[in-house]
Amino acid sequence: MKFNDLDARLRVYETAHDHCALPGLYLVARLDGRGFTRLTKELHPFERPFDARFRDLMVATVAHLMQCGFRIRYGFTESDEISLLLDPAENTFGRKLRKYHSILAGEASAKFSLLLGDLGSFDCRIAQLPRLSDVDDYFRWRAEDALRNALNAHCYWQLRDEGQSPAAATAAVSGLSTAAKNELLFQRGINFNNLPAWQKRGVGLYWMEEPHQGVNPLKKEATLVARRRLHTEYELPVGPSYGVFIQQLLAE
Repeated sequence: MKFNDLDARLRVYETAHDHCALPGLYLVARLDGRGFTRLTKELHPFERPFDARFRDLMVATVAHLMQCGFRIRYGFTESDEISLLLDPAENTFGRKLRKYHSILAGEASAKFSLLLGDLGSFDCRIAQLPRLSDVDDYFRWRAEDALRNALNAHCYWQLRDEGQSPAAATAAVSGLSTAAKNELLFQRGINFNNLPAWQKRGVGLYWMEEPHQGVNPLKKEATLVARRRLHTEYELPVGPSYGVFIQQLLAE
């Protein structure tokens, strides 16, 4: 059978179930590390519950994703997960979701593995959000998840360091209210409110334009030009202010 005939007959099996995101929907990609518990606690024992070295690996991975061919307005990372807000006008690959899933997961896995010096892989899913308010709620949801995870992690590892088994520490923390968890830490000399913001709320990356001294090539005169750069924010806004922050990024 000729190649063109084979191509026409078999390509349909690859594309028959292609799904494309509808125009006008906001797209947010969420990537999660696969098997990162073993990777970061057994194969590469980072400091617990948080390690700035691991944070920096994740931030560098987000920065790479924001420059790998898609227009991405905002990147967010907490723990071993990444969320990416695509530009509303993004139309690469005709908005085929399988392309977004495979490329973003592949790029994240490759970049993180190179940085770590060991194999680390990510999966990817796309949330299709109809309203701007849904985008606000999505990122506030992930920020709240970061806060809950941080409080639980600090309590858990305090108990583990005191000699409790993993099962006992997990059971002890799961039965406590938020106020009781804060009190557990306070009794051990830790004010949760004073911990670094990046541990409690994650880290955000977004594009900024800043003035840069240049030279007009025609007039040979000094002039200010706008230069686009990627900014990393380690102290994200809290509550409703975070939603305003996200809306401003989309409005720019």
